[in-house]
Amino acid sequence: MIDERMIDAENFPQEEIIDRVIRPKYLSDYIGQRAVAEQMAIFVAAARKRQEALDHVLIFGPPGLGKTTLAHIIANEMGVNLKQTSGPVLEKAGDLAALLTNLEPNDVLFIDEIHRLNKLVEEVLYPAMEDGKLDIILGKGPSAKTIQLELPKFTLIGATTRLGTISSPLRNRFGAILRLNFYEKEEIEKIIARSSKILGIEIDKEGCEFIACCSRQTPRVANRLLKRARDYSQIENLKSITCDSVKKTFQMLEIDQAGLEPADREILRSLIEKFNGGPVGLQTLAAVISEETRTVEDVYEPYLLQLGFLEKTPRGRKATPLAYKHLGIADERT
Repeated sequence: MIDERMIDAENFPQEEIIDRVIRPKYLSDYIGQRAVAEQMAIFVAAARKRQEALDHVLIFGPPGLGKTTLAHIIANEMGVNLKQTSGPVLEKAGDLAALLTNLEPNDVLFIDEIHRLNKLVEEVLYPAMEDGKLDIILGKGPSAKTIQLELPKFTLIGATTRLGTISSPLRNRFGAILRLNFYEKEEIEKIIARSSKILGIEIDKEGCEFIACCSRQTPRVANRLLKRARDYSQIENLKSITCDSVKKTFQMLEIDQAGLEPADREILRSLIEKFNGGPVGLQTLAAVISEETRTVEDVYEPYLLQLGFLEKTPRGRKATPLAYKHLGIADERT
């Protein structure tokens, strides 16, 4: 099992402090996701004009594209507090009740990985979202009593990588559903340039472009690679990050020009060399590379599919001609 991959779009706990520094705070600083930014600018302006809480917002997309960042931006634009938690943390209804009863009017409650909410907790959330009411059961058995608390108007922002696993009753209670897509190369370059200025890093245009090409179209990965390129340049006593120093950094990290690292290439090689390019089932493929099926599906596959190196079929996963070409393997399939 591979932990904390360099190009993993999941957040590393030890990098959270630096990420908060470079994270944009307002829509004016937000790069990319143009349609989403335009929609949120209108929604936020209208809610502020009415002096009301923003409608509940559900944000979905692959890891590392800025769902948490967008939640913080929305709270900042609304001028309200943000309380943050995640689906797995809310194990009991009382955990959710403690958060809801501490919200101020128009505050934002951000629940990451909302698709992993406990079903009992989810049911408590329905009346809170729709009617601003919280039902609490006191006692057990025949003597149990239900009391209803009035909650201040608030905005729930949910983030998920798996929209399809969220129940319809919960999904239908969101007033806006936003999809974050992979970023364009030019957008990633702007993000790298902005981050380098904030961190006080000098980087030339070619170095910036090379990092962008290897960043898997994901801001979190781009910023992480920038920091590793900075480390290499500092150890080598270089005044700035250059394309040459970036290439040497990535060579050391075993990241190729497409942003693939050994684990990604192992998936493609396994498909090609052990299964003649596929198709092969997800569970079989995961077992071959000693990885969990969920990790393969959520972490590895999205970018391989985006590059056109992998194809999903009803019979399983297949390596495409582009994958053969990238690995330098002759495609002898007929």
